[in-house]
Amino acid sequence: MRAIVLKGGPDAEREVSIKSGAQVAAALARANVDVQEITIDRLQIEDLRALAGDVIFPVLHGPWGEGGPLQDILEQDGRPYVGCGPVAARLAMDKTATKKVVARAGVPTPDSCELQIDRPITIKLPCVIKPSNDGSSVDLKICRTPEELAAARQQLETHRPRLLAEEFITGREFTVGILNGKVLPLIEIKAQGGVYDYQAKYLRNDTRYILDPEVPEQLKDAMNRHALKCWHELGLRDVARVDFMADERGPWFLEVNTMPGFTDHSLVPKAAKHAGISMEMLVLELARTAMNRSAKSTV
Repeated sequence: MRAIVLKGGPDAEREVSIKSGAQVAAALARANVDVQEITIDRLQIEDLRALAGDVIFPVLHGPWGEGGPLQDILEQDGRPYVGCGPVAARLAMDKTATKKVVARAGVPTPDSCELQIDRPITIKLPCVIKPSNDGSSVDLKICRTPEELAAARQQLETHRPRLLAEEFITGREFTVGILNGKVLPLIEIKAQGGVYDYQAKYLRNDTRYILDPEVPEQLKDAMNRHALKCWHELGLRDVARVDFMADERGPWFLEVNTMPGFTDHSLVPKAAKHAGISMEMLVLELARTAMNRSAKSTV
């Protein structure tokens, strides 16, 4: 097997992608896979076709690399690749559309609305303001007062054309990793200060991750069930991570990541390791799944 690992991209999470891609490439190499590790910006189809390889592992995060445009190019290329297709990628990157789909399927999600410039929001304070089409909690703001809300809007509306206002859920934060349609062990996230933002995810070392946390079995089952419902309703494949908050009412779906991180801070590799799946086994399984899917489609 010859694998092409793509990393970088033009999105806000470029540096995270570079770290993730390096980890994936190193793990594939340790698994005796012939690997090309390529840092890209906006890849063109001609550039991709010039690369020799049997399977493509695009480890990019954000609207271009994870949200459909790169997947369009991968489809044109025709070789097997890891991750969901363009339609599912676009849907999952759009938080507003995603919430509508999963809510119709019976998955609880906090009340929300898209912001319109100079228009009041319909969500009561406290609320969360975040981009509708980005990940890793980039530009996430917690607004508890009208002044904080006004400041957040003034800052973000200048460069974020689509913003989502969402009910702020006070409770415990969890994530459910999914590998080939099967849930991985539950992880509870305990961020210092209570906000799991970009800094808490990637830049600080004081965030605690608890594998198989003590939670009522009913709550755990509900999150696993809702995560798999999101997986099927959104048309995902290979790998994903579904994030939840939980309060006394139960779990609340926040968002889904269709190409989770693979850095040393990242949660899917942590959950997989806890389940006895090493990093080498994880990336090799993903590459083989993509190749097997391609082989079946040509039969």
